[in-house]
Amino acid sequence: MAATKKLLRALAGEVQAVPPVWLMRQAGRYLPEYKATRARAGDFLTLCYTPDLAAEVTLQPIRRYGFDGAILFADILLVPQALGADLWFVTGEGPRLSTITTQDDFDALRRVGDIHETLSPIYETLRIVKPELPPEVTLIGFAGAPWTVATYMIAGRGTPDQGPAHALKQGNRPVFDALIDRITAATVEYLSAQIEAGAEVVKLFDSWAGSLKGADFERYALAPAKAIISELKARHPQTPVIAFPRQAGAHYVGFARSTGADCVALDNSVSAEWAAAKVQVDGCVQGNLDPKHMVTGGPTMIDETRRIIRAFANGPHVFNLGHGITPDADPDNVSRMLEAIRG
Repeated sequence: MAATKKLLRALAGEVQAVPPVWLMRQAGRYLPEYKATRARAGDFLTLCYTPDLAAEVTLQPIRRYGFDGAILFADILLVPQALGADLWFVTGEGPRLSTITTQDDFDALRRVGDIHETLSPIYETLRIVKPELPPEVTLIGFAGAPWTVATYMIAGRGTPDQGPAHALKQGNRPVFDALIDRITAATVEYLSAQIEAGAEVVKLFDSWAGSLKGADFERYALAPAKAIISELKARHPQTPVIAFPRQAGAHYVGFARSTGADCVALDNSVSAEWAAAKVQVDGCVQGNLDPKHMVTGGPTMIDETRRIIRAFANGPHVFNLGHGITPDADPDNVSRMLEAIRG
């Protein structure tokens, strides 16, 4: 079966004339069918935790576009909730969480072994989706990386510079390190359970990795990714892992080698030509069209799509955006992008 799946072949190192393609956040707010399902759910967390509806949302972009990968519909902040943090979403503003800033806050978190009670609906979503996919489509699971998840748990929300997390890292290193370790262990259990439920690939999203500098990047982006991937490979040696240390810049170089990732996803702050020379030499890369092209479309989108494909043509490549597709994207632009990729 793997031999028929373009995404798995790319992750195994195969160079393909037409790369496999899927998009981060492909199941989401830019699609009218998503909006209709979201309205049925009533609120975002209910949508995440209702397997039939989450499965429907996961499948919608496959039906519409025929992507080579279907990514589980969920959210990176479900792990903090499973660990005992309060989580809610404010319309128009995004997520809010209870904060972890002291030893007492940390001590109140649940044990890693207790997360599956909360997260079991996510595994059920995967079990529903798997048999519904066309045989050539790969099912992708995911989780947030420890640093990125910690930034939300410490600040209680997204922040422009991850300042509260950096402050705790400097001011109370024992609590900060304990939180990173707890999230790391929980992420292993969460992703392992996703694989057992049917995920054929898992992706680790470190959306705020770029704000870690120097030794902090090695300690809090690279080291946790290595620990998670190493343990996942021990349990599920045939399951590829995609790592996305967003805005890592020069730290992209050697990241796959250092962590054991099968593929490194690239944001659009680095050029495809640079990444082909510096990152793709170690194996598969994923990326990296600027998401704004899904809004603006036109000849520039087509030209940029083709430029990226040419740049990565000599090595294994998964076509994707440099970050998630945005709610203001035009669904027709996605179709035009796919035509440019597949001819």
